[in-house]
Amino acid sequence: MIHTPFCELLGIAHPLALGGMGSIFSPPMVAAVSQAGGLGALGCHRLGADEIRSAVQAIRERTDRPFALNFLLFAVTEEPFAAALAARPKVVAFAWPRGGQELKPFIERAHDIGAKVTFMVSDVAGAKRAVDAGADVIVAQGTEGGGHVGWMASLTLTPMVADAVAPVPVLSAGGIADGRGLAAALALGASGALLGTRFLASVESPLHENFKRAIVHSDGHDTMLTEIPDIAAGIVWPGAMSRSRRNRFIERWAGREWLLRQRQTEALAEVQSARQAGDPEEAPLSYGQDAGLIHEILPAAEIVRRIVSDAETILKETLPRLVR
Repeated sequence: MIHTPFCELLGIAHPLALGGMGSIFSPPMVAAVSQAGGLGALGCHRLGADEIRSAVQAIRERTDRPFALNFLLFAVTEEPFAAALAARPKVVAFAWPRGGQELKPFIERAHDIGAKVTFMVSDVAGAKRAVDAGADVIVAQGTEGGGHVGWMASLTLTPMVADAVAPVPVLSAGGIADGRGLAAALALGASGALLGTRFLASVESPLHENFKRAIVHSDGHDTMLTEIPDIAAGIVWPGAMSRSRRNRFIERWAGREWLLRQRQTEALAEVQSARQAGDPEEAPLSYGQDAGLIHEILPAAEIVRRIVSDAETILKETLPRLVR
């Protein structure tokens, strides 16, 4: 069994974490990842206090193992955050602060309830800032990942962050969907890996089946970095672009973002209708370049099992044969 400082710190079996994807609300998926020995995470930034309490109850009805509640700092509000802390999760996950936003008050409040804190970053400066504020684990997210990302690839970002914040454990995120990715993350100096796209194509994922099939059918070359989904949603995201499927909706507005801003209300209504209908061409669909590595929809627990098993085989059998 692969056991790293990340596993030791959080009391989990495997160095694998679910990304706290805010648009994906699935307590069963969170619980399945945790029950399988990884760290499940629930994105909370779109949830109200009652929704958080209900979701935590639903997760705990399915597992007694650690899970994280995830917040985007630039959008955090007091009542939902207080409800999350009152639920006393084992882990509170943070990401994407506004420029100059104080980190320590949030991290200290999480520590006060006995929780460990993970903090996602897209550069070394952000990693150092988070550690200085008290973060227990850093997630180094590369630009290959789906949704909101920075500009540096995980192959370079992961070892740079690991060197900069050692001995604080680091998770690598972005472009990881199988055991090869986990083994590579460990070789780069990470203490584990965080995955999002791979779990979007899981049985427990709440995505419409058409969206799941779009991920499975992707060759990994059909995404682009764009502001269009955020403009349509009326959101200003600090310091990030969104990696999304290059579909008819994106192509229609590319180069005409100025017009989309004028028609934002109308466009959002169309997006919401397309999302409900499961139309992968007319609704933004965020996934990473690692979609090209995903070939089937599996239960979340089976995804964890396969990734960990394949990584163990690589580390114990494949790589040692290369050393004479």
